[in-house]
Amino acid sequence: MTMPETKVVYRRSPRARRLSLRVDVRAGGIVVVMPKRTSEAAAADFVARNAGWVMHQLAKLPQSRSFTPGDEIPVLGLPRLIRHEPGGRGAVALETEALRVSGGLEHVPRRVRDFLKTLARREMLSRALATAARLGRKPTRVTVRDTATRWGSCSPAGALSFSWRLILAPEWVLDYVIAHEVAHLKEMNHGPRFWALVHTLVPEPAKARAWLSRHGGALHRYG
Repeated sequence: MTMPETKVVYRRSPRARRLSLRVDVRAGGIVVVMPKRTSEAAAADFVARNAGWVMHQLAKLPQSRSFTPGDEIPVLGLPRLIRHEPGGRGAVALETEALRVSGGLEHVPRRVRDFLKTLARREMLSRALATAARLGRKPTRVTVRDTATRWGSCSPAGALSFSWRLILAPEWVLDYVIAHEVAHLKEMNHGPRFWALVHTLVPEPAKARAWLSRHGGALHRYG
C-alpha cells in the first residue's frame, strides 16, 4: 500500500528493543522509534509495511484549526469567535463569546497564541499555588510549555510544569491536571494514598482523565 506524502521522523532510542510507530498529533505525521543499531532503510521498510495502520491513524486526527478571524476556539472550554478589529484597543480582549484582536491582519495568529500562553501562565500559577496551599505545600517553580506527550509534571525538587494548551480545555479538566501534579508534592507516586489525595482536591478525577483521553489530542491541532 502506498502512503500519501506524510511527515516521518526517525528517532533512535537506546532503550528500544524493536521498531515502533506513533502518531505525532502536533505535526500531523508519525514518529518511528528505532533500536540503536537498526538502519534507517530497515525503519523505512517497516513504515511501508505498516502503511495501512499509519493512514488509518492519520485519518482519525482532527483537522488543524488556525488562529485566524472567523475561527472559533475554546478558552477554558467555552467557544470564542476570533474577531479582528484593526482599530481596537489593546492586543487581545477576552469576552464571553469572542476574542477581539486589534492590529494588522497578519499579526492575528501570533497575538492570539501569545494571549493564550499568557493567560495559561496566569491561571496555572494561581491555581497551582492555591491548590498546593491546601496541602501545606508550595512548588519551587511553575512553568508553562508546549509539550507533546504530557499535560503536566512534577520534579523531585517540587517544580511543576504544565502544557499551555490546557487553557483550551474545560476548567474542571485543567483543575484536575493541576491537582494531580500538586498531589505529587506530597506523594511522589501513583499509589492509593496519592489517588486518595487527588480525590480530596477535585471531585471527579476519572471523568477528567476520560475527557483528556478522548479529546486531549485535538488540543494540539489549534494554532
